[in-house]
Amino acid sequence: MYSSEQQIALQQLTSTLLSAFLPPTAEELRSVLRYHDWRYYVLSEPIITDTDYDFLFKALKTLEEKNPDLITPDSPTQRVAKGLTEDFQPVDHLVSMLSLENTYNIEEVATFENRVKELVMNGDVEYCIEPKFDGASIALVYENDLLIRAATRGDGTTGEEITNNAKAIASVPLSAPFSKYGIYKIELRGEVVIQKDVFEQKNKERVARGEKAFQNPRNTASGSLRMKDPKEVAQRGLQAIMYHISYAVDKAGQNLIGTTLLHHFDNIKMIAECGFKSPVQEVCVCKTTESTEAFLAKWMELRYTFPIETDGMVIKVNSLKQQQQCGSTAHHPKWAVAYKFPAKQAHSKLLSVDFQVGRTGAITPVAKIEPVHLSGVTISSISLHNEDMIREKGIMLGDTLIVERAGEVIPYIVGVVPDLRNGSEQPLVFPSNCPSCASPLIRPNEEVVWRCENADCPAQLEERIIHFVSKEAMDIGGLGRQIVIDFIANGLLKNIEGIYALDFETIRTLEGWGEKSIENLKNGIEQSKKRPLWRLLVALGIRHVGTGTAKDIAGHILSIHELSTKTVEDLVAIEGIGPKVANSIHDFFTNEANIHLIHDLEKLGLNTVNNPAENALASNKLNGQTFLFTGTLTQFGRDRAKQLVEENGGKLLSAVSVNLNYLVAGESAGSKLTKAKAIPSIKIITEEDFLTLIA
Repeated sequence: MYSSEQQIALQQLTSTLLSAFLPPTAEELRSVLRYHDWRYYVLSEPIITDTDYDFLFKALKTLEEKNPDLITPDSPTQRVAKGLTEDFQPVDHLVSMLSLENTYNIEEVATFENRVKELVMNGDVEYCIEPKFDGASIALVYENDLLIRAATRGDGTTGEEITNNAKAIASVPLSAPFSKYGIYKIELRGEVVIQKDVFEQKNKERVARGEKAFQNPRNTASGSLRMKDPKEVAQRGLQAIMYHISYAVDKAGQNLIGTTLLHHFDNIKMIAECGFKSPVQEVCVCKTTESTEAFLAKWMELRYTFPIETDGMVIKVNSLKQQQQCGSTAHHPKWAVAYKFPAKQAHSKLLSVDFQVGRTGAITPVAKIEPVHLSGVTISSISLHNEDMIREKGIMLGDTLIVERAGEVIPYIVGVVPDLRNGSEQPLVFPSNCPSCASPLIRPNEEVVWRCENADCPAQLEERIIHFVSKEAMDIGGLGRQIVIDFIANGLLKNIEGIYALDFETIRTLEGWGEKSIENLKNGIEQSKKRPLWRLLVALGIRHVGTGTAKDIAGHILSIHELSTKTVEDLVAIEGIGPKVANSIHDFFTNEANIHLIHDLEKLGLNTVNNPAENALASNKLNGQTFLFTGTLTQFGRDRAKQLVEENGGKLLSAVSVNLNYLVAGESAGSKLTKAKAIPSIKIITEEDFLTLIA
């Protein structure tokens, strides 16, 4: 970031400004403050006191207040925005933020390496290995050297804009000299974290103030990014570690990934040279499985003394050209893999078991254990899944359990420690009646779960309503889980139909409900009546029917009432519907109570038919043709590509095969293009050719 000569000059300038012999200029103050920010937040090597830094900062602030025309967007005084953030707007990432495929042993790493060699046609491959930081993912976009946007990961395609909050993180430069590398616009990926010692100190301070301690560093970092007040974000002690370039173009818009920018490790070094906190010192480039194994073994021990929580290592193909050859799935890149450290284990006492009732009547036993801190999280409840698992593991009340976080995420009971039993343990008896309504439980053939089949069961009803209003179903804004529970407790909501007949006058009397929140809820309910038919099919909570299945079904009917006339054989004939799903749908639509519910919802104004306008094709120009897109698309994104194919009667495939008619090859197309060239029946076309097909 700074050469030796620049550092000497800035240190001398600092001394001059602190002496106050001459009135400083705004640019002089900005220069020395940026330099000391870099030393403190990136290098962790401050060379001036906090008092001296505050003196210089105050001098700049005073000067800018007297002369507002001197303020620049990247001034240190502009880090913390004034006022509160009202909302976090959705923004599309320049490149999708994919997940990583996980491996848990060196054999799986070797499998990954062999797969990569096949994809790059057995060329020499070297790997860049870096820590997998346990924090909150972030994407930063710089244009013309200025930070213009920061976003959370979101669903990988669309995140939430958090630019003001990102500016409040001192290790995020407000400007960076990418232009000296010929880069005009760039998107960086990284992780927002809290150091272990900072996390502990923040918790001590919170407890001393009588506030609840934070649960773990990862959740704290994630929650901090979505705080309304950037001033509070600035107080959380967050760091941003940037480790990946996902997008980079020059002023002419030319892609630099794989052309000017050639290696991942070199990119990490460049990120550091531009003033970011980057894992330069923690990265190793390995060329053999043996060296990879040795470096992973080294970090198995280092992770305990490393100042930041890590849950594994990330192994990436170093060459960006080879990354492009490897390509990606819809879920993860094929050129990278996460090596997860072995799960940490702990012992804890089983205190009791709660038997919870789900929306389909399934009974799930949940173990209540003595709280135990594991992999940065305090665990007090763990699912026991079903009766068979309890019997297989021989779990008794009062047992000492071996607990681990599977994949460092999901709490899991490995087993019991019989040697620690003292004779006070009691057998764990599965109930024969529903814990909510006392109806007899049944266990259907070939299932491992016990179920309550009482349609009026209060616990099921609560979960069914929560599911009905959820984002994946009817997506009723303003009606979340806790609000549903509160409405039920207050007698305001007794069934699904009651959502559309809420007593808003009574709601007004409840704490926390003002005119704005009531209006939002009313609008959310009214909007839900217009949702497409497939959403209603999801919302009804039919067993085994998720979003994909619901869309398949909706595409073959004009009205929901048709389903009550369909046989199992009719349903199986629908592509994507198997016997198990078909039987579940048939059972649902031959149940009198469910039919009544659907009629009631229809009377209340909910859409129960397919809207021809919604389902109408723009054309039949691609009728029966199959398509696959590869490489970097410049005319439209992947979601839009899929939409265009389906709107014109075509179908999108996920892989190259003899069933593929067209491969649309964008820039830097990799292995899919190579495979397609080997199949004569596949037509390889450009984006422009594709647009011509549907013109």
